[in-house]
Amino acid sequence: MRISTGPLTSPEIAYEIARATAVHDCPDIPYQSQKNFLALFDYPPPGVTYERYLGYVDDQPAGYLELSYPQLDNLANVDVDLLVLPAHRRHGLGRAFHDLAVERARANNRRHLIAATVDRHPDGAAFAEAMGAKAGLAEIRSRLDLTTLDGIRLAELRADAEKHAEGYHLRRWVGVAPDDIIDDLAYLEGRLNIDAPTGDINWEQENLDADRMRKGEEARERRGRRSYQSGAMTGDKMVAFTWLVSDVDEETHAWQNTTLVDPDHRGHRLGMLVKLDNLDHLRELKPQLKAIDTFNAAENAFMLNINRAMGFRAVDAWIEWQKDL
Repeated sequence: MRISTGPLTSPEIAYEIARATAVHDCPDIPYQSQKNFLALFDYPPPGVTYERYLGYVDDQPAGYLELSYPQLDNLANVDVDLLVLPAHRRHGLGRAFHDLAVERARANNRRHLIAATVDRHPDGAAFAEAMGAKAGLAEIRSRLDLTTLDGIRLAELRADAEKHAEGYHLRRWVGVAPDDIIDDLAYLEGRLNIDAPTGDINWEQENLDADRMRKGEEARERRGRRSYQSGAMTGDKMVAFTWLVSDVDEETHAWQNTTLVDPDHRGHRLGMLVKLDNLDHLRELKPQLKAIDTFNAAENAFMLNINRAMGFRAVDAWIEWQKDL
């Protein structure tokens, strides 16, 4: 058996490998279309560069390695997406990819390799440990089943949140935030890595501003994805927000992303309020929606409690791993 790696020569082959591994590892999550996958090559997030490689077993494509390098912050990190087709695991290709990732990280003056594994396939965690990585953050993926929503319970939660949020008002938008609130949005999103638990992972605060937020949304839209957002306002200032994202051509599934409240405005149930409002927002625009997934740090009891109250239920457990060079 001959194991080898080389630069990516066919994005289409990379897609087939990525899709096959995703379907095997998390079959309940709809995988993106080939069109959207390939669009990342032309429309990456602002401030991120990529290196991509294929792995071969006896000259047949059997794995895909994607290395992403933040260029505007977190300059010591490289994010690693290491994928090997199930039939070719435990034959040495994963180790060859690991060695290549270490080599490329050092060549780019990066000191931390970061990757994730899911508990339903313990071989991923075993591989990470064998490569010398350390478990840095335990996460939970939870799902909201919209086909069994308790509408009465959600109405009660919203009424209670509105009672505590007297004096605030809500605002919705899709895609790029309006000019009058985009600076507030950048400030709030930029707090994520200092407000949310990050365990022992070397995640630093992101350097976000209106221009980067705008370009990020524009690139996301070109990749076939659209964000739906709701914010809480006091006067003309936005002090809390949340966002959901869904592939434009995927009618049944979405992801819950950041929810964040300015520290000076906590204690008013704004997190719960904006999440409930944005759920209504997305359901109005995508009435065929059936499920929403989200990730939370296992130690983030505050957000997990909000999600549980809304009806989210744990699906699987993940670990973010870090290898220091």
